[in-house]
Amino acid sequence: MTYRQRLSLFIFIDSCIIFSSILVSRLLVTSEVNAPVLPLAVTVTGILVSHLFFAYKLKLYRKAWEYASIGELILILKTVTYSLLTTVGLHLLFFQMVYPRAVAVIWMMNLLIIGGSRFIWRIYRDNYLLQPKTNKRTLIIGAGAAGTMVARQLQNNRETDLLPVAFIDDSPKKQRLDIFGIPVVGGVDQIQKYVDKLDVENIIIAIPSLSRKGVQNIFKECAKTNAKTQILPMLEDLVTGKVSVTQFRDVKVEDLLGRDPVDLDIDQISGYVSGKVILVTGAGGSIGSEISRQIVKFKPRQLILLGHGENSIHAIEMELREIYSGMNIDIRTEIADIQDDQKIMDIFSSYRPDVVYHAAAHKHVPLMERNPEEAVKNNVIGTFNVAKAASWSNAGRFVMISSDKAVNPTSVMGATKRLAEIIIQNMNKVSETKFVAVRFGNVLGSRGSVIPIFTKQIEKGGPVKVTHPDMVRFFMTIPEASSLVIQAGALTKGGEIFVLDMGEPVKIVDLAQNLIKLSGNSVDEIGVEFTGIRPGEKLYEELLKDEEVEREQVYPKIHLGRATDMVMDDIEDMIDNYHDLDKHMLREQLLSLANNEGLPRPGSPVSITS
Repeated sequence: MTYRQRLSLFIFIDSCIIFSSILVSRLLVTSEVNAPVLPLAVTVTGILVSHLFFAYKLKLYRKAWEYASIGELILILKTVTYSLLTTVGLHLLFFQMVYPRAVAVIWMMNLLIIGGSRFIWRIYRDNYLLQPKTNKRTLIIGAGAAGTMVARQLQNNRETDLLPVAFIDDSPKKQRLDIFGIPVVGGVDQIQKYVDKLDVENIIIAIPSLSRKGVQNIFKECAKTNAKTQILPMLEDLVTGKVSVTQFRDVKVEDLLGRDPVDLDIDQISGYVSGKVILVTGAGGSIGSEISRQIVKFKPRQLILLGHGENSIHAIEMELREIYSGMNIDIRTEIADIQDDQKIMDIFSSYRPDVVYHAAAHKHVPLMERNPEEAVKNNVIGTFNVAKAASWSNAGRFVMISSDKAVNPTSVMGATKRLAEIIIQNMNKVSETKFVAVRFGNVLGSRGSVIPIFTKQIEKGGPVKVTHPDMVRFFMTIPEASSLVIQAGALTKGGEIFVLDMGEPVKIVDLAQNLIKLSGNSVDEIGVEFTGIRPGEKLYEELLKDEEVEREQVYPKIHLGRATDMVMDDIEDMIDNYHDLDKHMLREQLLSLANNEGLPRPGSPVSITS
């Protein structure tokens, strides 16, 4: 139906209703059906013309009545009232008389019948046209503004197959109330009860401002059921219009393990990044690429993306150029191996970076156990090369990404990261450059993370393979770790080991079980298999040795470790001679050095290859 056809229909309906209400009022109130024609004509003409006038002014005929609500009802009230008051004024002006009871009857009939004629389409649409084809009974957690909006959208959305049947809310003031005909049945602790009682198939967490801890607590209760759990997008995405209120997403493992973001000191970071030349090694990796994304927001003069893998460097370059095309930032790329000291020196000579973020490293524990010489080349010699080049070119700051595995290391990877820490701490003593290491645990979503491994195992039908039922790890999201690394660079005075607060350790078996549930499967269907601890692995990771701990935070989620004195002589000896050692002896030397025991002395079992 076109707008003109629709307008004509509404005018005809309203005219009939107005005329009928006047006749009924005369019949019921005045009993003067054969009264003089002039007053009746004035009444009909006055109400009808004034009704059409006010309906036009208030845009009553432009409303989509299939979505009518209280706002539209108020417009009908205003139009009926204003038109009747205008007609009463005409009667008083020309005839000096009014029938109050007639006025009341006309007002009530016009309001009820005109309002009813509009809302009957809304009622018909809601109750017949919009019934979903398949009703997935849905429990909405949160009866606040977002939750009620979700419920209303689901009721009005013809395309959805979700049928809201109940709200869950911890507020006693809301419990036992009905919202849009949907009851608020209880608190979060009763989720399992009402999922079973109401045959719920789908759960929507509709509290966009909910903290990470809040999501974790709610999901624990949801995980006790077989219902699929989804979550409303973040509040800022809803406000900015990036997503709509019905674009639910699955709960991710980041929601369960991540923490609430920390506020960064923008002024402090801008002071050492904005307008400067920034170089990121390992810029194609998980942490290096995220550091690059966040650094660009602070508008450096030049950003050098250095990496060994051409595809990953090309990908981050294209991403940054596309997103920040309007910003006057000179983005350069360098394909280089940090083991090549001459190439690294040439790069630093060309760009003279003000700040260096050193994220390039080998991080895979079992692989480095089998290839300790490669761990030495990349993590120790490579770090030494980049640190010397930074010092030679008078860089202002050098921030190295370290690992919790550098504490009391039992693996080659951890040992080489600890030696890299020692190298930059010693470099800080002899250089004008401020050298600092930032130590943290596992990051969610990185290439070496267990998350993608577990996900692939679940997709294949299981089982999910976990090394040990008691193994625990610290986890942090990539954006959070990267932002805290950048903040730590602003805090450094030189020579520190900053340790990021990783929160509570997570049992790997619990992580595996949560991933299974998030995938829509049951733990019994997929299964969990324990394979045994691999070489170099520990059950528990540490972030600081006892003698390194500073209890006070220097910034929210950033601790300062006490520096321990270490000499470089033995490390340099190992670097000079590592290629002459077999894998076993090299591993022993690395662990001995990293645990501050020095190189094995004459008489200790050593095997040297020819």
